[in-house]
Amino acid sequence: MRFSYALALLPVLAALIAPPLRAQVALGPSGEEGEPFRRQQWRVPSPDSEVASHALLFRPAGDGPFRLAVIAHASTQNVLRRAQMPQPEYRALVAFLTVRGFAVLVPERLGHGATGGRYVEDQGGCDEADYVHSGRITADEISFALEFLRKQDFVRKDGAVVIGHSAGGWGALALANADPKTISAIIVSAPGRGGHANDVPDKVCAPDALKLAAGEFGKAARLPVTWFVAANDTYFSPAFAGQLADAFRSAGGKVDFQAVPAIGSEGHWMIETEAGVKAAGKALERALNLPRPVATKKP
Repeated sequence: MRFSYALALLPVLAALIAPPLRAQVALGPSGEEGEPFRRQQWRVPSPDSEVASHALLFRPAGDGPFRLAVIAHASTQNVLRRAQMPQPEYRALVAFLTVRGFAVLVPERLGHGATGGRYVEDQGGCDEADYVHSGRITADEISFALEFLRKQDFVRKDGAVVIGHSAGGWGALALANADPKTISAIIVSAPGRGGHANDVPDKVCAPDALKLAAGEFGKAARLPVTWFVAANDTYFSPAFAGQLADAFRSAGGKVDFQAVPAIGSEGHWMIETEAGVKAAGKALERALNLPRPVATKKP
């Protein structure tokens, strides 16, 4: 009897010591469509299976399928600033893309704002920054979101474009090794990490390490890169950005480097502004590889 009683208690004991069941992360749309451009909250996968990345999705009218553009936002090593970051939108850039037929996803990466979770793309200290690792982790985060959207019926399986800003652009450079059948182009605005070292303008943490990392990404690159920098960028000046682009190109990467005039009070944020998108407009259209309009004969 005692043995039978002990056996009967086993399922109870197992239930008490087992780890708690975790709620499954809900992915996909999490709100109604609104304005502008069918703006809609989504949840997309992240490298952490227990944390969904908050994202905004924008679409043209109709059912598609549309080409996909994923915008990768800037970041900061400062924990408090990351936690307080609002959901990135890039309104002028989104408008530019949606009127040209793109569905646009702006995912918020781990460790930022409402998404929260662990900051997996940490570069480390200023003097010993690991820029290759941080870039590749950011690239992985972009890929998780991109691949999820490619499975949606309204998205084309080919011709996707990744547009990265600052640290997001650094991750986009690391993603230049992707399959050209999936991603057609990489577009970056002020890509890099470690700018404003110790909050000092025009100072970069471990600049030589950043150049070496750009070369590492260039070695594996398979996709063309269009690279923008504004004349008044105090995070990565045009001169320094040109050195990064040269390192990427010298290692084998293909780069169209575009220096644009000063934008606003701080050129690092050019791609967030209407003036910046307008200044980059022609080069953006070339990078997007849009079909040329069919010429019509005059009657």
